[in-house]
Formats: sequence, C-alpha cells, structure tokens
Amino acid sequence: MLEAVDMSIDLAGQLQKVFGFSSFKGEQEAIIKNILDGNDTFVIMPTGGGKSMCYQLPALISEGTAIIVSPLIALMKNQVDSIRNYGGEYGIAHFLNSSLNKAEITRVKEDVTNGVTKLLYVAPESLTKEENVQFLREINISFFAIDEAHCISEWGHDFRPEYRRLRSIIEAIGTVPIMALTATATPKVQQDIMKNLNMVNNATLFKSSFNRGNLYYEVRPKKDVVKEIIRFIKQHQGKSGIIYCLSRKKVEELAETLNVNGIKALPYHAGLDASTRASHQDKFLMEDADVIVATIAFGMGIDKPDVRFVIHHEMPKSLEGYYQETGRAGRDGGEGICLSFYSYDDIQKLEKFLKNKHVAEQEIGQQLLSETVGYAETSMCRRKYLLHYFGEEYDDSGCSNMCDNCKNPRKKFDASEDICQILEIVDNLKGKFKDKHIVNVITGVENSAVKSYKHDQSKYFGIGDEKSALHWSSVIRQAVVNGLLDKEIENYGTLHMTEAGKNYLKSPFEIMIAEDHDYSDAEGDDEIITAGGQGGASADELLFGMLKDLTKKIAKKHNMPPYVIFQEQSLIDMTIQYPITLDELKQIAGVGSGKAEKYGKEVVAMIASYVEENEIDRPVNMVVKSVVNKSTQKVHIIQSVDRKLALDDIAGAKGLTIGALIEEMEAIVYSGTKLDIRYYLNDTIDDEIQEEIIDYFKQAETDSMTVALEELGDDEIDETVLRLVRLRFISEYAN
Repeated sequence: MLEAVDMSIDLAGQLQKVFGFSSFKGEQEAIIKNILDGNDTFVIMPTGGGKSMCYQLPALISEGTAIIVSPLIALMKNQVDSIRNYGGEYGIAHFLNSSLNKAEITRVKEDVTNGVTKLLYVAPESLTKEENVQFLREINISFFAIDEAHCISEWGHDFRPEYRRLRSIIEAIGTVPIMALTATATPKVQQDIMKNLNMVNNATLFKSSFNRGNLYYEVRPKKDVVKEIIRFIKQHQGKSGIIYCLSRKKVEELAETLNVNGIKALPYHAGLDASTRASHQDKFLMEDADVIVATIAFGMGIDKPDVRFVIHHEMPKSLEGYYQETGRAGRDGGEGICLSFYSYDDIQKLEKFLKNKHVAEQEIGQQLLSETVGYAETSMCRRKYLLHYFGEEYDDSGCSNMCDNCKNPRKKFDASEDICQILEIVDNLKGKFKDKHIVNVITGVENSAVKSYKHDQSKYFGIGDEKSALHWSSVIRQAVVNGLLDKEIENYGTLHMTEAGKNYLKSPFEIMIAEDHDYSDAEGDDEIITAGGQGGASADELLFGMLKDLTKKIAKKHNMPPYVIFQEQSLIDMTIQYPITLDELKQIAGVGSGKAEKYGKEVVAMIASYVEENEIDRPVNMVVKSVVNKSTQKVHIIQSVDRKLALDDIAGAKGLTIGALIEEMEAIVYSGTKLDIRYYLNDTIDDEIQEEIIDYFKQAETDSMTVALEELGDDEIDETVLRLVRLRFISEYAN
C-alpha cells in the first residue's frame, strides 16, 4: 500500500511551510526519514518532545492516508482540530470512533476514499470491527502510527488488552510500515512493546533523553494539603494547572473547595457524562478555567503547551504514571512545576486495592508502588532517580537546583561501609530477595518470612539494628542507582549484585549519601518554593497582555482554544520582534503562512498601532473556606428534620448518640443550611427558656458554650439544651 516518497523533499522547508517551525527538535527529522523509507519505527520520546510531529509531517507529505491509533476520543478531537488549523481543507484530518453518527461516518469515509484525508485517527476498539477492517483494506494507507504504545505492555502504567491485538489486525489489513510512540517506557516495557508488535529484529529504535530540564520536581509531606494547594495556586494566579487525585469523590470535593476560594476550577473524571467531560476539557483549553482537578482519565496526549504546574494530591500508582502526568507541564519549554504530596497512608490504600487481583498482578503492582515510594522518600536528586528508572544515567550536577533535594540538600555522609554490608548480604542470599526482606534481615526483624528462610539464624541478622530501616532503604537505593545492585524486574524486584558491585567489594571507594526523607510524622507547614522556570517572561509585558487578550477573542470567534491560534512562545516572540506585516508574522516561531493568513491581520494591525503609539524602535497565609459536606448521613438528617422526626429516632437510625447527632447538625447549620427543629424544641423545652437563650445569643459576643453556661446559670439550662436552642438561633438568624 505504501507508495514511494520523493526523498529529495526538503523536510525542513515543509516543516517551516506547514507548521511555522524553522528547525526540528531532537531526532524528529531522522525519525521522519526512517518511516518515509518504509521502515518500522519505535519512538521513545518524553512528553513535550514533539512525538506527534513524527507522524503528522510524514503523513501530510506521503501518498495515501496515515492511520493513527489513539486511546482517547478527547485526544483524537484535540489533534484533529490542531491539524485542520494548520492544513488547508477541513477533511485533511478525521477521527473514526463511537462518538460519530452515521452521516458523520459517511463523510469521513468519503474524504478518505477521495484522497482528501491524510491522517485518520482511530481507537483500538474501532479496529476490531469487521466493517472498519474491510474499509481500511480498500484504501491507500501510508503507514500505521500507534500512539501511547505503552498501553500494549502489562508492565506499563495504563495497560489495555485491546492494544495487544493490534499487530494481528494491522496484518489483516495489509503490510505497511508501523510507527510505535510512547513517552514512558522502562527497559522492560520497551522489550514488551517490540515483542508484541513483532518489531524485535526489524525496527529502528529512536530513544530521546527522558530529561525535561525545565521541570521542577518537589515532594512535600501531606499535611494541610488543601490549604497548601490553595496557597500555591494563588501564588501562581492566572496560570494553567492540573491537579491529580486518585478518587472521583476527592476530585469533586477539591474542585468545589477551590471554586469557593476564588479559583476557577473544574472536575474531570470517568464518572461524568461524555458531554460534561468534553465541556470541561474545552473550557480548560480555552482558558475559561485555570485549573482542572482530575483522575488520570484526563490529559493523555492533551496538547496544551502552557500548563504551568501539575499537582499530585496523592502519589500515583507508578513512576511511569507520575512521569507522564508531570510531563504535561511546560510542554512549550517554559516554566513547569511538579508538586506532589506524599503520605505512606496513601500507598497503603493503593496496596489494599491490589488484594483482589491475581498474584502476578499483585506482584507487579507492589513492585511499581515500591518504586514510587523510593522516589518520594529519596534524598538524592529526584531527576537522577527518575531517569535511572527509565534506564538513563544522569549526572545530577546538571539538575541546576531544579528539584527540592538539589535546591535544599541534606547533610551527607560516607556510606561505603554500609554499602559493602548490603552487598555482602545480597550476595549471601543468592539474589533471591527484595529490598524489604534485606532491610528486615540487617535490622533484625523477626517476621514470618525471615523465620521461614531461617535468616534469623544468619550471621548478618541484626548486624545493622543500631540504624533505622529508613537508613538501610536509602543505602540500597543508592547502591541500585550507582549500578552496584540490580533489580530483577522479571522476578518482581529481587536484588542481585552486579559485576560493578563485586569490584566495589574488592576495592570500596567513598560514596556520599544523605538519609531519605521521613514523612511518617510531618510537622508544620513547609515553605512554598517557587521554581524559576525557563521562558514565560515577555520582553514587553504590556503588549504581551494585549496579544493574549486578542488571541482569546479570536479563539472564541473560531470556537478554538487560544493556544491553537498562537502559542504563548509565539506571543513572546512577537513582543520581541514586533512584526507589523503578514510576511514578518510568518517568520515568528510557530506561526507559519497558514496561521498568518487566517488570523494574522488583527494581530499585525494591533502591533503596528502599538509600535507607532509608543515610538518603539523595532530591530499567603489564608483562611480556606470549606464547602457543605454532602455526605449521605447529612442528607439523611436534613430529610428527617424536614419530616419532623424525633431527634432520638434520627440518631437511632444512624447509630448515633444525641451528642453526636447534634455535632452533625451543627456542621450542617454552620455551613449555611437551615434546619427547622422548632417542632422538637417546642415538645421538649419550655418556650420561655428558648426565648431567654435566643435573647442571650442575640447580644452575646461569642457563641461559646462555656461562656453561655456561666452567663445564664440556670439549672434547667444544661449544655444539650443550649446547643439545641443555639441550632435554632443560627438557622433562623444566620441562615
């Protein structure tokens, strides 16, 4: 199906003409040439590295239609809109999925058959339908691109069984080159992808560095987390950000709390209907909302370049997930702050979720979680730890204080003696045990596993009990990162000594390490650290603001996100270059002739006027407001009071004491909801006593029970009576 491409094509010229970029990033050009030569191509490139360009440009200049396999409908729509914006005809890019009606599907197939469509995005599920397979057999396909290819691997963080059928389906359609692309792949996942797609012997591997130099990594203890998040966002007012939570309930609660505190936030999770999810995503892309609070259902491949921060309310289930989610920050090369809140309690909750899975899945899940814990607790350079996980060696001196551990280093000590002890134990145990077991042996923990292997009788048992388990975990992590120990992924993380480790035992040398962070009993609020990002600053702030407003106005007119019109980096370039003609605008990074012709007239007119008028020579502690707790118990209490049920019966139905019920009712009325309990008060408390208490609260400076009891001093007025009448007072006068 693939027709020869004229390899004399000036790829750099095509890049400039179509996309407005003057040069390729990294290995983009070599990747494009490889697929145009008809070779299978495996691309491992970090988020923000320009993966989509690797298949978009060759698709646009090849004969036929490129089939892009993509896992999310939202991702397809986002990329199709972007391509249409650059290309000439509306039909140049389409998606084919379950969201289309029959008329729309017919239009898509007509455009593909007529050779109008250069990129057709399909979901893996759509490829299993015989009607679609038959249709694809009949058209001219240039190549297949499988985006988010880590979904193929069971060791990946987002495994999808339907992805494992792709090779057989593609072969049933016809023999064409395949490109697989992913932003997160450990050596184990890489191997799994290539084996499943039958790429082991005949594919060219392009692996870019996983380092994202503009991202700042920080982990904080999970204390006063909502307050910390609000303080952080208000320090970055008006900037776009994503907050990830593990549960839908937490997403809803946090989004509501942020809005109450003056932050434009929207929730996003799989429990919302499709239209709501699409609406919330569009509002975020169009900058009608600053923050999306989401489960991991949000963001896979979402091409918003100016996300300035990604916050994890809880640490995710794997470092692959963490890397991909944080990678959504600073995709334009500008500021990107990755802030995570860590508590081991959250890890234990995730471990409980694994209990219902079969043993192999439990082992994989536990191994992935242990790496997440290691990253959160480590005191070494976070960038170095993260890159090592993806099989990349990194000199941490290059971090340039772009992680909290490098910015605020802990005191270090020579760990050579401790490392030798660990190496000896691992060697003695024949490389059959994980790090936790090794730590238990050296610290002298007599649990069932240690006893069953009779390691409590080993000469190494308890030899390091004067130091903490945290200390020995830190030593093991350093030994792994320094290549002295290796984790056997196939055997779920068992440790064995490497050749370098054996040499180290013979001739030890100084290795300086610091104790890992202990988050078990965090105290006090951490100081908020603001990372100095790259980019993001304009040479002319006033013009930059005017251009940003104009871009939003143009975007609304065309019903598109502002960044699709002009990216932030393009606007910054405009404030430096001051283009006043369309030809000059075409030279701005990321604009190109298509955008200049479509949207440029208003822009150059504004800049020309601005240049003339200005005679330019061209070249927090805070109170966090809470929201009403809408738990089922509170709803039950409100409904029961409306039905005028006796308080004793309401309490009994929920297994509460009267005191506990009153506490719940106080929470309801103090949050602004009215509860009319006069029916109960009138049956149990004398009218005069009620009026006396209400009169007191009308003039009192405080609603304190202690002060009220002292002031009223009546045998008939005890604390329960006071609290009940105070409920009536708050409901009637405050609410």
